[in-house]
Amino acid sequence: MSDPLHTVMVEGLGCRYPIIQTAMGWVAEPSLVIGSSNAGAFGFLGAAVMTPDECREKIKAVREGTDRPFGVNFHMFQPGAAEIVDLVIANKEQVRAVSFGRGPDAKMIGRFRDAGILCVPTVGAVKHALKMEQLGVDMVVVQGGEGGGHTGSVPTTVLLPQVLDSVKIPVISAGGMADGRGLAAALAYGAVGIAMGTRFLLTQESPVPNSTKAAYLKAGTDGIVLTTKLDGLPQRMVSTPLLDRIEASGKLAMWLRAFEAGREMKRQSGASWMEMIRAARGMTAHGEMPLAQAMLSAAAPMLIQKAVVHGDIEHGVMATGVVGGRISEIPTCEELVARIVAEARDRIAALAGSASSQTTNAA
Repeated sequence: MSDPLHTVMVEGLGCRYPIIQTAMGWVAEPSLVIGSSNAGAFGFLGAAVMTPDECREKIKAVREGTDRPFGVNFHMFQPGAAEIVDLVIANKEQVRAVSFGRGPDAKMIGRFRDAGILCVPTVGAVKHALKMEQLGVDMVVVQGGEGGGHTGSVPTTVLLPQVLDSVKIPVISAGGMADGRGLAAALAYGAVGIAMGTRFLLTQESPVPNSTKAAYLKAGTDGIVLTTKLDGLPQRMVSTPLLDRIEASGKLAMWLRAFEAGREMKRQSGASWMEMIRAARGMTAHGEMPLAQAMLSAAAPMLIQKAVVHGDIEHGVMATGVVGGRISEIPTCEELVARIVAEARDRIAALAGSASSQTTNAA
């Protein structure tokens, strides 16, 4: 009998199990990518918040820590994107895939394909999945409204079958995934795997400070909110003191925060104000997002960095999926993946047993 967990995602990405560790900014660092990849999942390095030099060093660090294939996440509108693309292709013998939201055009996707690198973008709507398929991507990750950070309004249980009915490329389920039951359910829908962010953020290999991890564990589902005040787009976050103040603030206060965060981004990236404006304009090219809103969106990650890098929960924000409200411990990646796989196999076997029993009784 064939292994139900050996899907086309496993075959294409070269991982052992149909589980993706998503590319969270400042969280999907080498330690987490190495841990998740060695555990049998497929880890993505979060290069969308890196300079080309940082990306080069961190790809090298991942390659020194694992011989497993892994992926790199980036945005075409970020400063230094062309250099990052070159870095990815230069490491094609181990970088098996790229992920992105708004990103490459058909020509760039063709360049990755010629290098043998799979394109696995994340989308939150049927129309975006169809567009990505038209551009020639290999697989698509579908994130339902339960997902963390920027997210849509359609739940995974509705969006996933909609996309599965609309595209012919393999589909991976994200948003609300955290255990083997979720993996078994996603496979039952017709997905070829699951992608998890919050669940991998809360592992021992995650570089997030222990104080911030403790705050994540403390937040129940009623402490997780959906806000549009951070950058004008819906984002799912843990309720923190700063977020509470943001929710109560007006437009002027939002622009002041955007300027401060933008100044910090400029300091860290070395980009000029003009480069940052061009990056923001790049975010407007694939939708109706106004430039002012895009600038807020480009600067907002600095507030996430305060919490997940520096442990400053008082002055930072914490992106999370709703599923974070039921996570209560911090395992190693090896423990987490092994448990998910065992749970999924148990659920699939139980369902197969029930079906077999019903067939026998009917006979």
